[in-house]
Amino acid sequence: MSTPKTALLVIDVQQSFLHRPYWDEAELPAFRHHLQALIAGAEARGVPVVNILHEDGDGPFSAASGLVKPLDWLTHTPAATFVKHVHNAIIGSGLREWLDERGITRLVISGIRTEQCCETTTRVASDLGYEVDFVTDATLTFAMTHPVSGRTYSAAEIREKTELVLTGRFATIVGVDVALVRMEG
Repeated sequence: MSTPKTALLVIDVQQSFLHRPYWDEAELPAFRHHLQALIAGAEARGVPVVNILHEDGDGPFSAASGLVKPLDWLTHTPAATFVKHVHNAIIGSGLREWLDERGITRLVISGIRTEQCCETTTRVASDLGYEVDFVTDATLTFAMTHPVSGRTYSAAEIREKTELVLTGRFATIVGVDVALVRMEG
C-alpha cells in the first residue's frame, strides 16, 4: 500500500484576529511553538505547507482592512496561499483543485479557530474522501460564552469537545510529533 501524499494546511493564522474583541494571547506562545515546529517538520519532509486566509464582509476580515495576511511570526514560504470566504477551506477557494492536481490525499490541519474553520475544514475534507490528521496543539481558540446558559467554556474545553466530535469519524487526532511521523509514512 502506498503512503498517502500529504499537505499541511495552516488555516486563518492571520492579523485579522488581533482586532477581534475575544483575542487573548494567553495560549499564543504554546500555539506558536507547536505550529512553527509542525511547519518546520513538514518543510524538512518535503510536505507542502499551504496557507489559508479568511476574507469576508466588513471589519478586520475584509480585504479593505489590510489585515488579511499572515501573523508576523509566520515566516515560512507557503507552497500556495488560498483565500476562503466561508468556514471551510476546501470548497470555493481553489484549494480542492490544487490538492487534486497534486494527488494529495491526506491533510494535516492546523490554525485558528479550533472549533470553527479548522473543524469545518476537517469535516468537509473527510466527507470529500481526504484522510485528515487534526493537530489540536497546533490550533488556537478562545473562551466562549453560551448564549442561553451563560456558561463560559474555556479554550481547553472547546478543544476537547472538538477532539471528541472529530475523532474516529472525521479525523485522527494527533500531536505535532505524531503528525510529523505520519508525514513520513
